[in-house]
Amino acid sequence: MSPPPFPDETSAGLVAKDSAGDNAAPLSVSEISALLKRTVEDRFGFVRVRGELSGVKLAGSGHLYCALKDEGARLDGVMWRGTVQRLNFRPEDGLEVIATGKLTTYPGRSNYQIVIERMEVAGEGALLALLAKTKARLEAEGLFAADRKRRLPFLPRTIGVITSPTGAVIRDILHRLADRFPSHVLVWPVLVQGQGAAQQVAAAVRGFASLPEAGPVPRPDLLIVARGGGSIEDLWAFNEEIVVRAVAESQIPVISAVGHETDTTLVDFAADLRAPTPTAAAELAVPVREDLLNQLAELALRQRRAVLRPLQLGRERLAARAERLPRPEALLSPQAQRLDELGERLRRGLVDRTAAASAQLQRTGARLSLPLLSSRLHRAQERLGGLVRLHASLDPDRVLQRGYVRVTGADGRTLTSCAAAGAQSALSLHFRDGELAVVPAGAGPSAPTRAPARPKPAPPEQGKLL
Repeated sequence: MSPPPFPDETSAGLVAKDSAGDNAAPLSVSEISALLKRTVEDRFGFVRVRGELSGVKLAGSGHLYCALKDEGARLDGVMWRGTVQRLNFRPEDGLEVIATGKLTTYPGRSNYQIVIERMEVAGEGALLALLAKTKARLEAEGLFAADRKRRLPFLPRTIGVITSPTGAVIRDILHRLADRFPSHVLVWPVLVQGQGAAQQVAAAVRGFASLPEAGPVPRPDLLIVARGGGSIEDLWAFNEEIVVRAVAESQIPVISAVGHETDTTLVDFAADLRAPTPTAAAELAVPVREDLLNQLAELALRQRRAVLRPLQLGRERLAARAERLPRPEALLSPQAQRLDELGERLRRGLVDRTAAASAQLQRTGARLSLPLLSSRLHRAQERLGGLVRLHASLDPDRVLQRGYVRVTGADGRTLTSCAAAGAQSALSLHFRDGELAVVPAGAGPSAPTRAPARPKPAPPEQGKLL
């Protein structure tokens, strides 16, 4: 049924009037907008649109606003907050994507738009382009700078591994660590691909770094972020900006072991060290225990050699100096010769001295005569007799035969005064036929006064005997 013809312009009046037989009542703007909205949504309830992102804007509410464009048209788009949180990449201007959703209208601006329910990068080429742009942007911020790299600990006590707990990666790492140097390993299980993988990996890196050093769970000294090989899409979680920033900001050194040798992710550039495989990461994390033991044994041997070397060198120097020293016979030969000369001189001196004394004796004997010797012997005998008589006259006990008494003190010394005798506690009286022990009487008022002792006449002076 064709629409009714518009009335002729000549029949138009100033006030709108219903024409006869006209059953098309006028619609309001809201009504026509609602009809358009319903028609568009019914007709385009599910569409996939390929185009280049433009004007990407993330609102404070969490909703994403953008436009899809190609060479000849432009289509506005909106993605609600819940859908944005499930994105596996960061939408950027110039990125070619395939958006899945439904078309709708926005009456406020009389235009139509697509409500995006899923957004994917349009092919691997576009994904690589996004990767290159993200890498350039993060590199410009200095997240990949060499001066940010930290030295790995030589022998970590605890190693934190961030990977899937069910894959072959964790088994390879644990097996390699057990072979090289058994260590304490903490595993933080995460998704390694798909929706939410990037958020879990970033949370694990920050979670390990937030552990207290003296807490019940030991804080790792080294982290290993690991995943097996796969396509660029499988490894995309490790290209996410949230993971790259978490690794770059980690206070614990990080080894990146994502994919195989030919696989490269942005985490490799942000980590302190990149390992070609997860097994290689375990090899880089710890040394070989047997090599350390051999090295310690070698160092101990070198230490012993270093300690003994000075002694050996001293012996060698002593032997060399001893060889340069003269023989003992050569050192003592001058002294031995001098000793022989002195001995010979002593022998000759004794012989000469004896000969001289013999000659003198002969000369002296020749001058001696028997009368002279007799005269000298007689004078000597007289002198000796005089000494004997003098000794007898000076003997204090000789006068005891004539009735005298000799008084001695307790120490046996002869007392010659009354005062000396009174000061003694005991006295001994020596008579010609014996001794008598007495005690001196104390000096009192009734004690008789002793007459002073009469001085003894001096003995006649003895003449000289010779």
